Amino acid sequence: MRKFLTVLAALASLSLTNCGYNAIQSQDEQIKGNWSEVVNQYQRRADLVPNLVNSVKGFAQQEKDVLLGVTNARAKVGSIQATPEVLNDPAAFQKFQAAQGELSSALSRLLVVTENYPQLKSDALFKDLMSQLEGTENRITVARNRYIKSVQEYNTTVRSFPSNLTAMMFGYKDKPNFSVENEKEISTAPKVDFNPAPSK
Repeated sequence: MRKFLTVLAALASLSLTNCGYNAIQSQDEQIKGNWSEVVNQYQRRADLVPNLVNSVKGFAQQEKDVLLGVTNARAKVGSIQATPEVLNDPAAFQKFQAAQGELSSALSRLLVVTENYPQLKSDALFKDLMSQLEGTENRITVARNRYIKSVQEYNTTVRSFPSNLTAMMFGYKDKPNFSVENEKEISTAPKVDFNPAPSK
């Protein structure tokens, strides 16, 4: 009897392997791990923002709208719970991505403002803060890239035969991936023109 159960367990294990079940489990866990790293890096950026805003605030009193925009965008990012359940909800995923995009845009405007304050740019603490922010942006890019690749592999598995039958049986669906908001805009090559603008 024991031998029969052992053989049955071995056959069941072999069957699950060949039908893609184990691959789906492995790739699903890989996505969750990579997603955690994406969230971790976004959190690092969100933690830096209050320090950045405070550093700029003392020098750029008249730039209240820009500072307020960064603060509001940071608050919106903090209000979204980026749990692994977000990966199974395309609308929640899009909301998360939109909030992060809004913060990126607000930070870009803030960095433009700092260009007008040479004294601020020469401050050692501010330079260190900017260095950390730049490093965080690079880490975000790497983390997103790993997430994108893991989702691509997973989605390929759940859409390929015969593993798509297994995915359907156990309720596994495509997961949302990152995309750019201005895809049409960046697909157009920028015009390079060294001719001076005509005088009016």
